[in-house]
Amino acid sequence: MRNLFLTLVFALLPASALAHATLDGSTPAVGSSVPPTDSIRLRYTEGVEARFSSVTVSPDGGAPLPSAKAEVDPADNKVLMLHLTDMLAPGRYRVNWHIVSVDSHRTEGSFTFTVSP
Repeated sequence: MRNLFLTLVFALLPASALAHATLDGSTPAVGSSVPPTDSIRLRYTEGVEARFSSVTVSPDGGAPLPSAKAEVDPADNKVLMLHLTDMLAPGRYRVNWHIVSVDSHRTEGSFTFTVSP
């Protein structure tokens, strides 16, 4: 009887209560080729806690580039922004992200994009 009750409870919970924040989009977009830029915007499916989250950008096979600490967009807590110290030179880059969503779940991921000449 107890198992049936727990099954019903979990079946009735909204899917978002059991989900973790995932990357919903980015600028530059995953796998894209873009002109030189000095900022990265990551949009997640849930709000993000900036103080427990991080984003790094590295040239292909290199160490992370200097940047400010990632910040939540004041207009949308689902967007994490990273401002780099310098414009990115042409080449391929990897973005690594580790976030804690407002519901305290930790997730991480990475993607690449290319800066065109």
